[in-house]
Amino acid sequence: MPVVPLPLAAAGSQAPAGGAVDSSTAPPIAGSELDIVIGSADGAQVRRSVLPGGVRVLTESMPGQRSATIGFWLGVGSRDELDGEHGSTHFLEHLLFKGTSSRSALDIASAFDEVGGESNAATAKENTCYYARVLDSDLPMAIDTIADMVTSAVLDPQELEAERGVIEEEIAMDRDDPADVAHESFVKAVFGDHPLGRPIGGTEEAIASITRDAVMRHYKRYYRPDELVVTAAGGLDHDEVCARVMEALRRSGWELAEGAAPVSRRTAIEAAREPQTTVEVVERAVEQANIIVGCPSLVATDDRKFVMSVLNAILGGGMSSRLFQEIREKRGLAYATYSFSVGYADAGYFAMYAGCAPAKARQVIDLLNAELEKLAAEEVSPTELKKAVGQLSGGIVLALEDSGSRMSRLGRAELVTGEFVDIDETLARIDAVTPAQIRELAAELAAAPRTTTVVGPFPDAGEFTN
Repeated sequence: MPVVPLPLAAAGSQAPAGGAVDSSTAPPIAGSELDIVIGSADGAQVRRSVLPGGVRVLTESMPGQRSATIGFWLGVGSRDELDGEHGSTHFLEHLLFKGTSSRSALDIASAFDEVGGESNAATAKENTCYYARVLDSDLPMAIDTIADMVTSAVLDPQELEAERGVIEEEIAMDRDDPADVAHESFVKAVFGDHPLGRPIGGTEEAIASITRDAVMRHYKRYYRPDELVVTAAGGLDHDEVCARVMEALRRSGWELAEGAAPVSRRTAIEAAREPQTTVEVVERAVEQANIIVGCPSLVATDDRKFVMSVLNAILGGGMSSRLFQEIREKRGLAYATYSFSVGYADAGYFAMYAGCAPAKARQVIDLLNAELEKLAAEEVSPTELKKAVGQLSGGIVLALEDSGSRMSRLGRAELVTGEFVDIDETLARIDAVTPAQIRELAAELAAAPRTTTVVGPFPDAGEFTN
């Protein structure tokens, strides 16, 4: 099955290598510059069109589905905020639900409540998404409502002040969670002054001081047709989705110029950083120490991301993983322990987490490090590899039973990787991972400068640095 590149502008139609679907059976949307059609064995069909204004629309029709999930994506996140605008991306996530020139906040909420739908938004470091899940018959309403929010938010000053308090409470809630504090402190330690090191929601100081003008500047700078990606999955028709999107955007007053190209994707050139081996301690009077040990790692487009997925499954991906078995089951030192990796366009990190009694923190840190070193020193057995591949493959297939997961997959393909990899090819790439590749990547991680973050009742880092 195909791996299909998603060019930002081209003429005519393209069929994927291998001829999965004949594009001639699905004519381009009127006014579009590019139409890509991808078929799959389960009868689902992925289509992509670049519309006037540079708006990109990707859909996946799922035969037999009576629901659909729609997402309006902007390739802007907290890393893109200018000085004086820190926290504005997340602020907008809140404010876009507070009313437009034609809808009140109650109108927006009622539109989804009246049909039993769900709506929400998510802000990340490199993108923002406003999404909804509704019955297939209510998809036009969801498109109209979210398009209105994205294009015509009023950012009412009174609503902004009220929401400032809500966000400050959200930040305070996160600061009361020692696990959240550990994760934020770890990311800050790994990335330092790089924009990726900033918290997505902003700091208390940034939110207290940010002005409506600053939020509005950020909104106007990025909420534009050439930045917009619309993805949808479920019971839907691609042509109808495109027509509804175009109608809603034109009604908003957005200028949709013929021939306009989407903005370029982020550069995949790895950010210049000089990571250091560090130990960060955040003193908190808590009953459990929260520990994260990790290092810089793969960017989002690295071909070894499938190797990383298998490595994670083996090291800390479930109850049979090495970390869980060694730290929890064998020694009873922690309730929760796992590993994870995060990749961005030009940077990434890998880490291991555990929560334990403060008196056992040093022992747990040593065990986290030891398990990574073991993975780097000796190849995994065929049995362990087969188990990890099965775990990942099953999880991927089960997740894609949900239209929301498929909608998100389309958004990531368009904004992050620039290619659509269908499920069969994804499973094949996971199955192709070898013990030697896992060991090689583990050795690279083990050799990298390591950051240790501990949140707990410790006055300083002394007991973890010797």
